[in-house]
Amino acid sequence: MNGNVEVVVVGGGYGGVTAANSLARRDGVSVTLVNPRPDFVERIRLHQLVTGSDDAVVGFGEVLGGNVRLVVDTASRIDAAERRVSLAGGGTVSYDYLVYAVGSGASDPGVPGAAEFAHWVSDLEGAERLRSALAETAASAPVTVVGAGPTGLETAAELAEAGRKITLVCGNVLGPSLHARVRRPVARRLAKLGVTVLEGSGAQVTEVTRDGVRLDDGRELPSAVTIWTAGFRVPDLAARSGLRTDTEGRLVTDGTLTSVDDVRIVAAGDAAVMTDLPFRMSCQAAVQLGPAAAATILRRIAGKTPAPVRMFFAGQCLSLGRNAGVTQFSYPNDRVNALSISGGLGAGVKEIACRFTLNKLVSGARKASSRASHGDSTDRLESPQPQHRTTPSNT
Repeated sequence: MNGNVEVVVVGGGYGGVTAANSLARRDGVSVTLVNPRPDFVERIRLHQLVTGSDDAVVGFGEVLGGNVRLVVDTASRIDAAERRVSLAGGGTVSYDYLVYAVGSGASDPGVPGAAEFAHWVSDLEGAERLRSALAETAASAPVTVVGAGPTGLETAAELAEAGRKITLVCGNVLGPSLHARVRRPVARRLAKLGVTVLEGSGAQVTEVTRDGVRLDDGRELPSAVTIWTAGFRVPDLAARSGLRTDTEGRLVTDGTLTSVDDVRIVAAGDAAVMTDLPFRMSCQAAVQLGPAAAATILRRIAGKTPAPVRMFFAGQCLSLGRNAGVTQFSYPNDRVNALSISGGLGAGVKEIACRFTLNKLVSGARKASSRASHGDSTDRLESPQPQHRTTPSNT
């Protein structure tokens, strides 16, 4: 391909930012990132935002290369034939290649009353609403957390450490993604914090009301604030755009992260699935998939065949309040083993992991910006209602 190559990255999470920075380091490549918020959200700290121990927000100026053009808007449709993204604000952005990195959010549980009365902690707006709801609720009032995956465990522990009366409804087992041996220190920590854990038969939520939760064994739990953390969903942008998705709405790709419908659309993060190499939705996956998506595009630009993605997992880090945590180790294929670190050291490992991830983004931004400092003239745009660029379609 001759001349400047325009790449649009849709989504400014971990996958989108790492992809954008990797692409922006190359001469002849102009990168535009489309994101609905003007700031980067540290999703792995949203449970801390709820209690006020962290705001979970970092300016894009810190994590995004200065030569990446930021468009604050929401992508409403991808026109693959015309290589154009339509925006909710009314503009369009054209591309030669597109990185699909729209992430994931809270799923609709399909439980009566949940959508109306439950709160979420899977995105910035949901976490902020939850924090406001808790601020308006007496500290002694009962709070119910539904779901005992990583988000549920971290949220329950964070709130309990802050003095809240917490009931954790597991649905089946405490920490289903953890090894059986690693669940023990988690259970001990929750017990020390005073969290009531309901698991096993009968611990499925069948209804959420304004002031309570009903379980399938007939029990009714008083709950001034109910927090739903069970399950995630992805935006339906790919499906609405006529691209092939799986039953969960994730963009279907091959082993190079390329859409099975269009070689100019490459994915990174939770909103995609590789048919031959499924991966767990996580920050740990996203920070690997972002650079991998960029590598696929850069190899195509160079006229080379992209290499299949290789994933490596080290484990899962959980904070259980500010003073304790658990690190669950895994094999490189993400299958967990019985090794773990818990207690104060576990909390330290989780904090190191959070800081390392952010520092990696900052480092990527500096590397991308170094090209801008040597003569790159790509404009940066940060405005709630920007003027969008439209480029001619290339064939």
